[in-house]
Amino acid sequence: MDFFTYLWQLDSSLLLWFQSIRQEWMTPFWKFVTSLGDAGWFWIALALFLLCFRSTRRAGLAAFIALAIGALITNVIFKPSFARIRPYEVIDSLILLVEKQKDFSFPSGHSCASFAAVVALRKHLPRRIVLGLLILATLIAISRLYVGVHYPSDVLGGILIGTFAGWIAGKIIRPLSSPS
Repeated sequence: MDFFTYLWQLDSSLLLWFQSIRQEWMTPFWKFVTSLGDAGWFWIALALFLLCFRSTRRAGLAAFIALAIGALITNVIFKPSFARIRPYEVIDSLILLVEKQKDFSFPSGHSCASFAAVVALRKHLPRRIVLGLLILATLIAISRLYVGVHYPSDVLGGILIGTFAGWIAGKIIRPLSSPS
């Protein structure tokens, strides 16, 4: 068996395991969490809010830069290049809990945006706030598996790209943070 066949089988098995642990009482929570990542709206709103105050303006700018870099890499370069079909189109036994997505599966844009914003904000906000945002980012990433729209490798790819985008944003914003 080649690596890609093994990866697909592992991805599919893990995704079906997520489906097996679904509970009716948990579904509204996971659908809400996943909606926070739709089009990156929560992270964009947070960045806009941070831009409103002088003390957090650099944080907001760092988040915007990270979100833009992540979106460019994910939506403009990777999704069309890999053109990975969504799991619910391939795995017959997978039950989709949200509407069908209009783009390709790899990488997860929700995961990318979430981790891009958190990594970009890590040096600009208090640790307890960053920890809370990291927990939210992780929940958003997991939610994509729970609702059935991504393979685990899509989510991992989104996390890695988002982390990279947040790190690059930190490098870009660093010279602006230095006292003149």
